[in-house]
Amino acid sequence: MKGRVLIVAGSDSGGGAGIQADVKTVTALGGYCGTAITVLTAQDTKSVARIEPVSADMVAWQMRMMLDDIGVDCIKTGMLYSNDIIEAVADVIDAKAKDIPLVVDPVLVAKSGDSLLEEDAMQAFKARLILRASVITPNIPEAEALTGFPVASRDDMVHAAEMMHTLGVPAVLLKGGHMTDARVTDVLQTDDGMEMFEAERIESNHTHGTGCTLASAIATGIAQGMVLRDAVARGREYVRRAILAAPGFGAGHGPLDHTVTVRPLDEF
Repeated sequence: MKGRVLIVAGSDSGGGAGIQADVKTVTALGGYCGTAITVLTAQDTKSVARIEPVSADMVAWQMRMMLDDIGVDCIKTGMLYSNDIIEAVADVIDAKAKDIPLVVDPVLVAKSGDSLLEEDAMQAFKARLILRASVITPNIPEAEALTGFPVASRDDMVHAAEMMHTLGVPAVLLKGGHMTDARVTDVLQTDDGMEMFEAERIESNHTHGTGCTLASAIATGIAQGMVLRDAVARGREYVRRAILAAPGFGAGHGPLDHTVTVRPLDEF
């Protein structure tokens, strides 16, 4: 199954995260990707210099065109930025995509530390999208912002994931990359219980876009008919290989190699 994924997220001019990373990920894993761009950003591997939102009406139109013609097997949201955009995205989902799986990557802060969600948008984000999601994929700072609970250990991760699940989210993948342990642990909490995914930490500064990439990989797996646990496992392995193959671009947090699954033309 090819799997049609609609990505609703911001553009990263550096190509390492956002819509650019999403499209590359979905394509590299054999899916078909449509997009609704929410904001334009001018950024590099060191900082976000400018953010210009797309009108909420234009975001909604992009979504409707993809849903009405090509069709969608899974929706993934990333950077939504403003209350108006969140409301518009949620309205389209309610009207046209109630039965389509939704992966919400709660993009709140860039790896450089720049804020990617306006302060007055958090309430709408929680009420209209977090509680509508099939699965959310927060990292530790995002989980702390969503729950108000400080996360400093693996036990804290388990508790925070349980807190978010108890709110009514069917599945929570809490990513542990911000911890400093030698092994990276991600916690998956669903109605069926809790599962931990572990791997050796890769020491690399080229991790820009890992969150976008993993969420889009999971969305692709769901769109292709995979159960969530298998979509998470494949997504984590794809991200691991993409980090190891990172091209070393940029003076800050550099991009991954999203083409790690792609063979050179002369090998066909």
